[in-house]
Parts: sequence; C-alpha cells; structure tokens
Amino acid sequence: MFRFLVVFCIGFVSAWSASAENLQGPISAEVLRIVDGDTIKVKAMIWVDQTVEVSVRLRGIDAPELYRPKCSNEKALARDAKAAVIASSPVGSRVTLSDIKRDKYGGRVIASVQTSDGEGLSERLLAQGQAIAYGARKPWCGAKN
Repeated sequence: MFRFLVVFCIGFVSAWSASAENLQGPISAEVLRIVDGDTIKVKAMIWVDQTVEVSVRLRGIDAPELYRPKCSNEKALARDAKAAVIASSPVGSRVTLSDIKRDKYGGRVIASVQTSDGEGLSERLLAQGQAIAYGARKPWCGAKN
C-alpha cells in the first residue's frame, strides 16, 4: 500500500508539473517577508500538510527598485512602496494567491495576491500611487527613463 501511495504521488506531481503552466488557486499563504514594493516571500499551502516557501512577484504592477535604483528619488519611492506593502500585508498575515505562473526568473512566481481583507494587493498599490501598471514608462527619475 505504501509503495502504491508513493508511486501515485510521484506520478501526480510529475503529471501536474509537466502539464500545468498556471495554477489557478486560490492558495492560502502566510507572508514571511516583504522584499520590496512588488515582491513578497510567502509560505503557501499547496496540498494538505504540504507547504512551500516562494517569492511572489505581484501580478500587473511595477514598483520602484529598492536594491538597484537609478536615482535617489527612486530609492525613496521604493521605501514608500515597501512600507505600503508592509501596512497592507505585514509579516505573519494571511494572503490568497491566484492565477499563479512561473516567473522568467528562477525561484519566483507571478501571482495575483489578495490581502486578508479581500482586496487585491496590486490594485491597492496602484490606487495609492505606490506602483504603476507593468510595462508602463517608469517615472521614478524624471525624463531620464
């Protein structure tokens, strides 16, 4: 029986990972760390008693760069964006991930993130002026970008 369960689980995971580019969710997760204004690290429950720690890029937005800013204004705006994420979803809070897809950078996913009060985190940051729509011209350093 144990051998059957092991083979079944391996087959299920292999088939799922080979065929699924997106995971629709919802997936419940605990916020472990706020990386910057558009990336958080979470511990997500992906199966009964199975969790995974992963960095999540917030779908649809771009926030100022905290770690390699192009100017001092961008760094200041990045600190404000990170503070806004902390205020909305502090470490230890619960969020819900949906429309999850692998990011082009390894070890990270892109997902829609809902805060514990049910609001979309990306939408909240856009409404507060802490982020711009992904792909839009970055206004952080004025005419240089």
